[in-house]
Amino acid sequence: MRLAVVDAKRCKPKLCGLECLKYCPKVRTGAEAVVVNDVATISEELCVGCGICVKKCPFKAISIVNLPEKLEGNEVHRYGKNGFVLYNLPIPKKGNVVGLLGANGTGKTTAVKILSGHLKPNLGKEDAEWDEVFERFSGTELLDYLKALSEGKIRTAVKPQYIEHIPKVYRGKTIDLLERSDELGNIDEYITKLGLENSVKKDISELSGGELQRVAIAACLSKNADFYFLDEITSYLDIHQRIAAANLIRSVAEKKPVLIVEHDIAILDLLADLIHISYGEPGVYGIITNPKSVRVGINQYLKGYIAEENVQIREKSIEFDLFQPRESECEKVLAEYPSFRKTYSDSDFILEAAGGSVKIGEVLGIVGENATGKSTFVKVLAGVESDDDRRVNLELKVSYKPQYVKADSSARVHDFLVSINPAVESSYYKTEFIKPLGIDRIMDKKLTELSGGELQRVAIVACLLREADLYLLDEPSAHLDVEQRTETARMIRRFALNMEKSVLVVDHDIYLIDMISDRLLVFEGEPGKRGFASKPMSMREGMNRFLSKLGITFRRDEDTKRPRINKPGSRLDREQRAKGEYYYV
Repeated sequence: MRLAVVDAKRCKPKLCGLECLKYCPKVRTGAEAVVVNDVATISEELCVGCGICVKKCPFKAISIVNLPEKLEGNEVHRYGKNGFVLYNLPIPKKGNVVGLLGANGTGKTTAVKILSGHLKPNLGKEDAEWDEVFERFSGTELLDYLKALSEGKIRTAVKPQYIEHIPKVYRGKTIDLLERSDELGNIDEYITKLGLENSVKKDISELSGGELQRVAIAACLSKNADFYFLDEITSYLDIHQRIAAANLIRSVAEKKPVLIVEHDIAILDLLADLIHISYGEPGVYGIITNPKSVRVGINQYLKGYIAEENVQIREKSIEFDLFQPRESECEKVLAEYPSFRKTYSDSDFILEAAGGSVKIGEVLGIVGENATGKSTFVKVLAGVESDDDRRVNLELKVSYKPQYVKADSSARVHDFLVSINPAVESSYYKTEFIKPLGIDRIMDKKLTELSGGELQRVAIVACLLREADLYLLDEPSAHLDVEQRTETARMIRRFALNMEKSVLVVDHDIYLIDMISDRLLVFEGEPGKRGFASKPMSMREGMNRFLSKLGITFRRDEDTKRPRINKPGSRLDREQRAKGEYYYV
């Protein structure tokens, strides 16, 4: 079974003169080259899979893939001729949280749109009647659900993936938005559980990313729906807020089924009852597996092999190091800084930081609640702001990737990166930076055309391309899937070691912090009022301190060695708490 997909956004037949079809052997033997709506159209029936069109396309708009014959006729939805194809759907289950885990661009959001009633499945045709859809899902658990959905008997509530768009479609006070969504009379309880007491007094346009995320979760769960769908609940939330959101979702799932799409495996492991894996070729096709237990599903995804279907979904497995930290590799000191205090009179916020050092060639992980002074700390080290007593004077040149990434230019990705460092076109940077994060596939796109995940990857590379002494990346995991987060971690570690650079990474994904960090800085305090930055510690000391405040314990999975959060009150949880070992035994 052959699948031909043409990216309509990239295909420009008027500029290239249909180079793809000129050299096609089927065209030379009489087949017609067709252009529909300014996009080249490839006949999957005539295609012999020679790959000439893929190589000839100057815009890299064409993908030709061979799929197992058993998938033929199992299409759930296709976005037009030569468009993305989705196979199979996840199954919502009453009384359960069902997780959907997979690479970006493999159909997770499309599946949510179909199950929430915002997109009618077309079974890969131009259009399909509901009777055809029912026949396709006859004998499956989804049949009754889809029938009820088609008849308007199911009401769904959806939390979108990109919450940054909310201020563009709604203007006004946050409390007004939440009260309009409140159909169950629970909004006051949700505001308290999600820590939104101060946020509700603000205008929507004034909210931070973390506040917007929690508002979106509260608004979704406060609706009187039969099924709840939440697309990426953890972006911009610190670990405390992630666990609070997970606990709230779990309480709702006791009465109503919930489906979540999530890339934070630690939270997914804690929250979900069952897991579906989505895999395929991003932007070309996606396949959703049958449901699996949480541990089995996550481990299969990390290993890259779906045993039941005998399918290899990734060339190499995602592996976790057995022992942290690697401090012996980081001995030379870039800079030492004294203890200091920074006060903001306009907001009454105070940051107190213990003295410490930053070593050459190390990655220093930074963890802590939002609004406890992490960004302030870095600005003081960089000399962008001065501490109260002007004690810190390191004169370091800092390259900074902010938490919230925006496209401020309509330039092409290629031109933007070259303007930062022309060496980006060298084989070293292509091998170490561009290809691992898939930037080579979006080089011709404009920055304003990029998705949230694409823009994040470009911002990470741009930060590391600048010449600096110290590199700071604030939440690089936002909008990245598990594979992209892993590649980002590997890339940053290699960059620090090979280039002998010092890197500070602020993130709330504990998996990423565990994979990337040599030492740890822990921020504590009262968000928005007072923060305290510890001195840099070993991973064990730092994580023990951090996890004890959080009230959770970690263990290693026996198969993949990945971090797992112990179930509260379990035997391992009780044993580790008794020993004071919250990180790993």
